[in-house]
Amino acid sequence: QVQLVQSGGGQVQTGGSLRLSCAASGRTFLPAVMGWFRQGPGKEREFVAAVTWRSTSIDYLDSVKGRFTISRDNSKKTVYLQMDSLKPEDTALYYCAVARGNGLSRRPTEYVSWGQGTQVTVSS
Repeated sequence: QVQLVQSGGGQVQTGGSLRLSCAASGRTFLPAVMGWFRQGPGKEREFVAAVTWRSTSIDYLDSVKGRFTISRDNSKKTVYLQMDSLKPEDTALYYCAVARGNGLSRRPTEYVSWGQGTQVTVSS
């Protein structure tokens, strides 16, 4: 079982930037897909971005393309989400997760380990 510990987040104004980190620990850092999801108030959990083991394939939610960048450092067992040009609609609790398989997926049910969640608040 992989444990994920998140850091980063906070509150910024519209147009600001934040970086989220997600460090893995446990028995093994699996060569798996890593993803970021978010859940706004009263909303369902929503896919944000995902990256494969060698970062050869990356997927983004359309509304964050060009503003968010997912990356990973396998030597540090860490995945990052750089968020630029933030908007109030990006306000949510953000989660990192490890996928069940080796292919990119946008479905939360395809992810087996989750971080504790990090609040991101963007004020107008």
